[in-house]
Amino acid sequence: MHQSLIRNFCIIAHIDHGKSTLADRLIEKAKIISARDFHDQLLDSMDIERERGITIKSHAVSMPYPASDGESYHLNLVDTPGHVDFSYEVSRAISSCEGAVLLIDASQGVEAQTLANLYMAMDHNLAVIPVINKIDLPSADVESVRQQIDHDLGLDGENALAISAKNGIGIDALLEAIVQHMPPPQGDASEPLKALVFDSNYDPYRGVVVHLRVVDGAINTGDEIRMWWNNSVHTVEETGNFRIRLARTDSLSTGEVGYLIAGIKNLGDVRVGDTITNERRPCRKALPGFREVKPVVFSSIYSVDTNDYEELVKAMEKLKLNDASLVYEKDNSAALGFGFRCGFLGLLHLEVVQERLEREFGLSIVLTSPSVEYHITLTDGETMVVNNPLDLPDQGLIAEAHEPYIRASIITPSSYLGSVMSLCNSKRGVQENLIYLDETRVEVVYQMPLAEVLYEFYDSLKSVSRGYASFDYELSDYRPVNLARVDILVNGKSVDALAQLIVREQAAARARQICKRLKDEIPRHQFKIPIQGAIGSQIIARETISAYRKDVTAKCYGGDITRKRKLLEKQKEGKKRLKTVGGVELPQSAFLSALRSDSD
Repeated sequence: MHQSLIRNFCIIAHIDHGKSTLADRLIEKAKIISARDFHDQLLDSMDIERERGITIKSHAVSMPYPASDGESYHLNLVDTPGHVDFSYEVSRAISSCEGAVLLIDASQGVEAQTLANLYMAMDHNLAVIPVINKIDLPSADVESVRQQIDHDLGLDGENALAISAKNGIGIDALLEAIVQHMPPPQGDASEPLKALVFDSNYDPYRGVVVHLRVVDGAINTGDEIRMWWNNSVHTVEETGNFRIRLARTDSLSTGEVGYLIAGIKNLGDVRVGDTITNERRPCRKALPGFREVKPVVFSSIYSVDTNDYEELVKAMEKLKLNDASLVYEKDNSAALGFGFRCGFLGLLHLEVVQERLEREFGLSIVLTSPSVEYHITLTDGETMVVNNPLDLPDQGLIAEAHEPYIRASIITPSSYLGSVMSLCNSKRGVQENLIYLDETRVEVVYQMPLAEVLYEFYDSLKSVSRGYASFDYELSDYRPVNLARVDILVNGKSVDALAQLIVREQAAARARQICKRLKDEIPRHQFKIPIQGAIGSQIIARETISAYRKDVTAKCYGGDITRKRKLLEKQKEGKKRLKTVGGVELPQSAFLSALRSDSD
């Protein structure tokens, strides 16, 4: 197809502004799937995506569109993930397009991720079409949103399209606007092959299916291609377009979005953002923007029943086939047995992996407290990276520790500003900026430690703002921190799975909280059980589970007092002996309760 008849675009929006619903309506209009096979949120392949109303795994779809000018256009919709954890994947999907539909909820207005996604689209010089969605809602305020588009985003609010993706209102006008206002792809068909990888997935029968956008040149079946990142060479077995299902073609030309299959067996060999070129006629340099995706949140996963470890191993291997960003290595805990130490892109990524293990593989699992990556400088000048509390060196060996910070952007109604600022200040946030967007809404920017966001910050933010505040963040830098490892001792023995890395000022409060929760969860024994929080050899918190009391003197009816004392002394000796040989069994609920945050 000629380049002038191709339009590559994406839909960008804040969470729950109707992106997946709009994609459904566009697919319906294109009639590329039968009514019998159609279902809501067609591009969301996982149950978790449909339940939460977010896109986790991006998809692409190619749609024919006969426009009013008599030409038949080829529209390539590159769907983007809808959460801040996957911002790099969003940037790669955006870079494969020439235009973006910026979707804004008519009742919610401009929110934090709306701004973040717009800035990203502008950085890539995309033509942006503002669209106001959900105009059929009783709470919709279209004119107010038009003013926000004009004032907050600097776009033309008067010409913003008003649609209802749910009821199909205004979809034809949107399709015409995509054709008329978005430019066709630029590229030179005579140049050497240069293609951008924006996604991939694993097919158990065909290997890795690479999702790509051809920038220059063309890809034909039988070509030898080279991956720029690892210099691996493969022979193209199949190319094609996305028509919900894979539609095979002989080649992909300049400007087209499609897929290729080249017998690649490992998903880790294909990186999002990588450049594909021809082995015999390579391009001079790779496309800009590629970087290694690094995990920022770390946690260990163990099966509740230690006998299920083999099933957990198989489940992690299968999960890795479809999730190249999941990083894990084998781990061992004295309390929980064998498991895996995993790295995640963020908390949502962690929750997705947890739910997939439980749903798709039927496993009951326990996750240790999430941690971030700390940079440690030792007294001898050596540096090391620590994400596991058990790897932290002795305090005397540490010269300096640094923790990751984020730049958090929060948009909230001004009536909740005080509560939001109090929450951020309690999380060691430092205010960087405060901007009144209009009479009722304010944007506040904070520099905050990433570790503070791990413990239910998002839920707390929604709670103090009654659901009206929106949150977006990006990693900024590393800053010094006074770090301490809090060990939890049960009956004098350290439980490695409960160890946590905490700021020293908050260590005592957090240790007291964990000890109290463990006291409620651990059953009583025939002897007293001390539960202690410690930093090194210093005890900073303690709770005691009292022993069962058995009245051994009940059978004494009168007589000398020495007889009762003799029985009590005998019982005391027995309990002391039991304590030395008896272990304390920790129920799984104890581990789960210890990992909950203060707000639970």
